[in-house]
Amino acid sequence: MTTVREICQFLNEVAPLAIAESWDNVGLLLGDNKSEVSVIVTCLTLTPDVVDEAVAAGAQMVVTHHPLLFKPVQKLTNSTSEGRSILKLLRSGIAVYSPHTAYDNAPTGINQQLAELFELSEIAPLRRSPPEAPFKIVTYVPRENVEQVRRGIWDAGAGVIGNYRDCSFNVDGIGTFFGEESTHPAVGQSGRLEQVAETRIEVVCRANRLDAALAALRKAHPYEEPAIDVFPIQQLPGMTGVETGGAGRFGRLPRPMSLEELNRLVSERLHQPKLQFVGKLDLRIEFLGIACGAAGEYLRDAHRAGCQAFLTGETRFHSCLEARDLEMAIILPGHYATERPAMEELARRLTQRFANIAAEASRVETDPVQSL
Repeated sequence: MTTVREICQFLNEVAPLAIAESWDNVGLLLGDNKSEVSVIVTCLTLTPDVVDEAVAAGAQMVVTHHPLLFKPVQKLTNSTSEGRSILKLLRSGIAVYSPHTAYDNAPTGINQQLAELFELSEIAPLRRSPPEAPFKIVTYVPRENVEQVRRGIWDAGAGVIGNYRDCSFNVDGIGTFFGEESTHPAVGQSGRLEQVAETRIEVVCRANRLDAALAALRKAHPYEEPAIDVFPIQQLPGMTGVETGGAGRFGRLPRPMSLEELNRLVSERLHQPKLQFVGKLDLRIEFLGIACGAAGEYLRDAHRAGCQAFLTGETRFHSCLEARDLEMAIILPGHYATERPAMEELARRLTQRFANIAAEASRVETDPVQSL
């Protein structure tokens, strides 16, 4: 039987948590890593009707693009819609995972899927992330607990070097400690000097995953007071750092076309009969910029990349005015239209990867925005 942890590992391969935005709340947000999974529901947003659907389907896991618990939570009660949903999920033993911005910008993620849907060539990120000097986390763990601690750190997005994940260095040694009378050591007894066979674990970690990795380490570590060191890795001459990819996509259309033609193409391929746009219908477009969801902040990046048009789900009024000033087009098919198909694709990929799992995109989820 497949476990939540195995699903999380696969999802981290598809959309590495290390590339998520630093402000995001991604990964396993609810549930037990050891729980068994046979039914998964994917969705764009985990609304109450999707929760009811998952419970009725006997699902053990939901993969939602938009995270639960996105803002800090001080209370978890049935007085709010999110609180009621979370309590129902907990009672039903349903785990929740969110890839969010990691999936937006992954090599085979949402923006890449959109770029390929419109048959763009010369595809590249709209906003490249600069190479980043990572940190190194070092801790010391009883040998019998090495796997649980390493796995906790890895699941939080640490241990990624280029296209390799679950990276660490481990060396065995002897640790000593003397616990005072008030301590409750996980190994040995208080009030005497103890010597313990331990393993030193070293793991690299990007800055945006450091807090999550340290929290996961402390949770998985058996000691009351684990020894943890964090070292910034100094960039030396000639070192390129860790390449973190980039956000959004842009590329060349199969042929130059007018905005009117491109609007029709977007409407057809995203199954969106009505869409909003900014720009003159006869504007000649050769390069298209793409950023799913609500990503008007990438308009300037698209302009710098030489794009004549920029596609995002929705944006602010002032971004539309800015596009007009730049003599660019903006195409706005809707937040749902730009992201929901990728969650259907993720359900297909889960089914292909795990033969013993039934994964399906929510059937009750719909676009809340409607047109006459």
